[in-house]
Amino acid sequence: MDSTATDRFDISRFEASRNRLASLAYRLLGSAADAEDAVQDAFLHWQAADRQLIKVPEAWLTKVVTNLCLDRLRSAQARRERAVGAWLPEPLLDGDPMLGPAETFEQRESVSLAVLTLMERLSPLERAVYVLREAFSYSHAEIAEILDTTESASQQHLHRARRRVTAARRGGEVDPASARKIVEEFLAAASSGRTERLVALLTDDATAISDGAGLAEKLLRYDTPRRIAAVMRAGFKPTPAKRRFAGGTPALHYALVNGAPALLFVVGDQVVGAVTFDVADGRIATVRGIAAPSRLARLIEAWRQHEPDTPLIAQW
Repeated sequence: MDSTATDRFDISRFEASRNRLASLAYRLLGSAADAEDAVQDAFLHWQAADRQLIKVPEAWLTKVVTNLCLDRLRSAQARRERAVGAWLPEPLLDGDPMLGPAETFEQRESVSLAVLTLMERLSPLERAVYVLREAFSYSHAEIAEILDTTESASQQHLHRARRRVTAARRGGEVDPASARKIVEEFLAAASSGRTERLVALLTDDATAISDGAGLAEKLLRYDTPRRIAAVMRAGFKPTPAKRRFAGGTPALHYALVNGAPALLFVVGDQVVGAVTFDVADGRIATVRGIAAPSRLARLIEAWRQHEPDTPLIAQW
């Protein structure tokens, strides 16, 4: 095999792993854009390596991507970005390959916005062990090799990570039909200004988080059902100023985002805002409002290739 054919073969071997590597990086970083950068950096490492010495490319690439992500999580820039209260996971539309694998509950849960947010409480090593074990089913021996640690250390990191995630977890999987019904009731109550109905749909310890339409320096947080209901009632009331800011009159579509129910504000083929919901015990536990263009870029690309259902509200 000549050098050109060898390069093509080696590139094809990398491309065969690209989606899995991107999915790993997204779980570790919570950002599709950063995940894509990590995978591209891994490709440069792959091209620069003596590939004849790499016996198991999948394992080698997993180690490279994991450690590139750990470097990112440990960087001073990342600590500043995540410490100032302006960070939210980047939402992805259902069907995005970055959300895979999704065969088990643990795999689906590890990519939910709720768990991606919870993992911010973990150390980078705890986060890596949790993702490698829960989402990709690596053994502790394999994880120890990837992270240059011991099996016992890997087990301890996993124990701590599971304990922290489990302690903050809100319910399990929700029936899709029930989730949609709750979101439709929420939209009807918010659109009509029925505050009491909104309060009844929220858990007693519900939380709402917003990036302030992408304009706020820090996330806006609301922690009581009545305050959340008031904010949602105001937020879902259409005004000429909101339509100008959105670039037109949005349609409101129901969608699944990171496996959870969501409302998308869509102008033409452009998603201009997403409201996601965590549902627990038949009520809404968390509402997230995301409108910063940088957080919606990949979701917008996916939406443009998506065949949407009839909007819940055709003209908002």
